[in-house]
Amino acid sequence: MGFDDHNTLLSVEFEVFGQVQGCFFTKHCKDLALQLGITGWVKNTKKGTIVGKIQGLKANLDQMIEWLSHTGSPGCKIEKCELANWVYLTGFDYRDFSIRF
Repeated sequence: MGFDDHNTLLSVEFEVFGQVQGCFFTKHCKDLALQLGITGWVKNTKKGTIVGKIQGLKANLDQMIEWLSHTGSPGCKIEKCELANWVYLTGFDYRDFSIRF
């Protein structure tokens, strides 16, 4: 069983670079996460990026990562999305998805 198994429960941290603050990126991120059944958190950083941690089924994380890497919220300009610390989970660490401040 590897990362290519769509029923694998995974956790990954992300950082999105570009013009991603001031365009409701965190709100749209939370909305999509809730739609996809993803738990975790997202927040703005002082250096102008967006960071967070997402947990869910591989297939749902793939959709979320695609959004974080290429789509984003209306009006944003994403340069890149870096992913780190992929971890297999036996259960969720978070009950829901939150915006941190």
